[in-house]
Amino acid sequence: MKKVLIANRGEIALRIIRAAKELGLKTVVAHSTADERSLPVLLADEAICIGPPPSGQSYLNIPNLLSAAIVTGADAIHPGYGFLAENATFAEMCREHGIAFIGPTPENMRALGDKATARKVAREAGVPTVPGTDELTGVEEAKGAAQEIGYPVILKASAGGGGRGMRVVHTEEELERAIQQAQEEARAAFGNPAVYLEKYIEEPKHIEIQVLGDGEEVIHLWERDCSIQRRHQKLLEEAPSVLPYETRKAIAEAAARLARHVGYVSAGTLEFLVDKEGNFYFIEMNTRIQVEHPITEMITGVDLVQAQFRIAQGERLWLRQEDIEVRGHAIEARINAEDPERGFRPAIGKVETLLFPGGPGIRVDSHLYAGYQIPPHYDSLIAKVIAWAPSREEAIRRMERALAETVIEGPGLKTTIPFHQKVLQNAFFRRGAVYTNFVARRMEL
Repeated sequence: MKKVLIANRGEIALRIIRAAKELGLKTVVAHSTADERSLPVLLADEAICIGPPPSGQSYLNIPNLLSAAIVTGADAIHPGYGFLAENATFAEMCREHGIAFIGPTPENMRALGDKATARKVAREAGVPTVPGTDELTGVEEAKGAAQEIGYPVILKASAGGGGRGMRVVHTEEELERAIQQAQEEARAAFGNPAVYLEKYIEEPKHIEIQVLGDGEEVIHLWERDCSIQRRHQKLLEEAPSVLPYETRKAIAEAAARLARHVGYVSAGTLEFLVDKEGNFYFIEMNTRIQVEHPITEMITGVDLVQAQFRIAQGERLWLRQEDIEVRGHAIEARINAEDPERGFRPAIGKVETLLFPGGPGIRVDSHLYAGYQIPPHYDSLIAKVIAWAPSREEAIRRMERALAETVIEGPGLKTTIPFHQKVLQNAFFRRGAVYTNFVARRMEL
């Protein structure tokens, strides 16, 4: 592997560039016309335009991306997260064209990338799942299943994630309309209207386990708590969780067992819900690098993106489970160009004043620079501020200091920094009493 084409944008494209350069690889950024002055484009060795701003004509355009790789002589493609990162057809077409796909195999994706299929695989591996259905074939099937499981239930899109295609349903009267809405949203977001149904567990913790596999062996890198969410979108994550050690260990071992069951390759994340009694249930797997991967890197010292590259080049897993030690505590605040005081409405603009925090234990992943015009076409994530410290209490204080130092200003531009400051000051958060409905129940917005 000598040259990698990065089929993504924003902070994750920059993250991949840095990892690749440290491994001695040349980098090519594939970009839309809206991103021609973005930082990844400016810092990559090469850049190539793949289409106009709409994602369907650029970052989701498989023929354009493959052509870009061939034209630039790239022998590998890293998809980042989102867009085509979990598209088995894309990974398969890379393979057919002799281009290394920096991620799991198409077979892994088909086994685990689809949520309904992943539930079947989990049961085969002896990993507990939330009571629910496979892909629904109609409203009557959904009504019967919901009656058997018991309300409330939640509808989920079989393809993709990020909260799209999700609907919580409390009564049978709501169900038919909710299915239609979930299917329409899933079709628009992922091109696949398939949905399935699960028992809705109230006030769970959302725990995810990071794994690395080489096709034969799989290790876990412990867990992240992603319970601070709004409308199923993660806002703030921390690692490790405040769960008891035995519960954490049991979830992590179950995750590794499931990934090992399918011969998983590359980095991946298995997501679980944990109820108040400590019971845990597998819900889905993200067959890609995650937005929140930096906090795992901070507590384990493992560079997950470089690990993806090394595994894609055929290297056997160089780490054993006993090599993975958790050191300290890390928190990540996702800084979005949104106005929390106006229902998190997008509030983009030109970045005129920019100051990121520094000092011990602080890391910032961002593609911003002074003078950058944030485009309106994509996700609102503009930066990730990560704080590490020896203990959770110290990490909270360090994050408070870091956010107070952060300045991102420009005409019309708002960020979620004030929201994160409120979270950190919240008494329930400080004692670790966080659940997926934390924002709705514990925050005054």
